[in-house]
Amino acid sequence: MPILRINDDTVLKILEPEDADSLFSLIDSNRIYLRQWLPWVDTNATLENSKLFILSTREQHELNLGFQCGIWFGNTLAGIIGFQRIDWMNRNVEIGYWLGEKFQGHGIMTNACRTLVDYAFYEYQLHRVQIRCATGNTKSNAIIERLGFIKEGMTRQAELLYDHYVDLYIYGMTANEWKARYGEKSNMMKWVM
Repeated sequence: MPILRINDDTVLKILEPEDADSLFSLIDSNRIYLRQWLPWVDTNATLENSKLFILSTREQHELNLGFQCGIWFGNTLAGIIGFQRIDWMNRNVEIGYWLGEKFQGHGIMTNACRTLVDYAFYEYQLHRVQIRCATGNTKSNAIIERLGFIKEGMTRQAELLYDHYVDLYIYGMTANEWKARYGEKSNMMKWVM
């Protein structure tokens, strides 16, 4: 996947092994913040854990089952967004994402999500994108709703968040719904050569 330019300040690019230091530093400096809603923070306790995560995402990409992108704001890694395992038979995918605390409130994640949904529908020709989000994570829910995703339901106690379970909203968007909302070809996607 080429680098996707979101705007003059922000690009998405596939995680590379040399990004491990930046990834670990971002996680390590945001542990308390990220731990509120992400169950994997404690298991990414060393630089080696970040290296192994990147290697697993490279394998995912090589097998054509999805990919994970670094969200680069300027020259700084601000967060991660990516496709969970693509279901090619049913042409569906789930998107997951997170952003460092100091990068919140600038529209970075809304634009990154819009770009990745564009990629799913226009480049991969998928039929449906799903996003699951903890019911109490109001900031993340607001991003999804701002993009026009339909809240399809809730799964009760669906994710173990360290010492308790949280309910998850399930949001969905089909290609036809997205194209009706944003046009036959979105202007969000800009390739960096």
